[in-house]
Amino acid sequence: MNYVSSLKCVICEKEYGVDETLYVCPHHGDSGILDVRYNYEKVSEQISPQTLSQGGPHSMWRYIPLLPIDQSIATESQKDQQPNLPFFSVGWTPLYRPQTLEKQFGLAGVHVKDDGCNPSGSLKDRASALAILKAKELGFDVVGAASTGNAASSLATLSAGLGVKTIVFVPATAPQAKIAQLLVCGATVLTVNGGYDEACDLCLSACTAYGWYNRNTAYNPYMTEGKKTVAYEICEQLHWQVPERIFVSVGNGCIIGGLHKGFRDMLALGWIDRMPRLMGVQAGAAPLYHAWLHGIDPLDMTLMETKTIADSISAGFPRDRVKAMRAVVESSGAFISVTDEEILGAIPKLGSDLGVFAEPAGAAAYAGFAKVLSERMISSNETVVVLVTGTGLKDVASAIKSVGEPIPIEPTLDDVEKALRL
Repeated sequence: MNYVSSLKCVICEKEYGVDETLYVCPHHGDSGILDVRYNYEKVSEQISPQTLSQGGPHSMWRYIPLLPIDQSIATESQKDQQPNLPFFSVGWTPLYRPQTLEKQFGLAGVHVKDDGCNPSGSLKDRASALAILKAKELGFDVVGAASTGNAASSLATLSAGLGVKTIVFVPATAPQAKIAQLLVCGATVLTVNGGYDEACDLCLSACTAYGWYNRNTAYNPYMTEGKKTVAYEICEQLHWQVPERIFVSVGNGCIIGGLHKGFRDMLALGWIDRMPRLMGVQAGAAPLYHAWLHGIDPLDMTLMETKTIADSISAGFPRDRVKAMRAVVESSGAFISVTDEEILGAIPKLGSDLGVFAEPAGAAAYAGFAKVLSERMISSNETVVVLVTGTGLKDVASAIKSVGEPIPIEPTLDDVEKALRL
């Protein structure tokens, strides 16, 4: 049993029962992304800020009534605390408040949410954990995914030992650290001679042809539901005070769409009284930034060639573009475009000021925050959250590039003095 009431197409707004379609709107094909709708009256009987304050698992599973999974399966797994279910540690990542940055920038509050602390080092664990539970619930034993690395590595990491086979399609240019994580965790890895868009199309075809469960975001409607839990955590960790702005990197668009969905849920339930302004940060060709800037309908967007050091958000044709655009427009937010140089500058800034080691895509959110600050678009009374979506261990080469090589010396004090200029 769960509290999902229907699946609603983001294009035609037609609603379907959960048994009528597995992934997308039958009338709009692959573009007919569905939004999961809930019976909020029933949800409110099970969960509230008051019940949450009384305890529960410090993970995304504390919000089970707001997730599209069989409640009895999830509750039983929590109760047993089985060690072979690593995804039950997903979520409840730290929210830091670096007061040095508040003083430096003259803001009422600056917070950094570090989702690189998830089991595989990425926010995408939230979606993969849900995908694995849904696959098992629906009777699938093979899950397919296309990814630039993080979605795939999270799927492989969390499915380890659970009897679920994972087959992942990644661009051949994906960082070796991510590919190594996939292989070590037992995934079958197919490196595609092409970019993310080619890998995604191939994955869709393969899942359809071979009957695998499809974990792809912007196709499987439940992936947004996993990612939205980061919005609940931000508000709960801020004692239900809503920040004025949240900065988040955007590639395919599913994470910012998930943030928006989480805040929509909380508004509907009366947990909060307003929506924060969602600030989507793009790199490379920045197709969503381009469409937002020029007033292009997301359904009319076309493929753009993109290249950026932030491989996790390198998507020339964002698959979740409708939800992503809606998130920014309906929250009165904005899209921001940053350069690779600005991203590389943000990596050591997060590290030296906070001890947060971010991969380029995660650091892009901070780069966007810094850019908006420099343009004086944030007032001093605002509270801001920067969402870091992945750990720097995913791409060590870029981290070294951002700070330079260490100083080589001989094992003598003379060399120490020369190196340190003592």
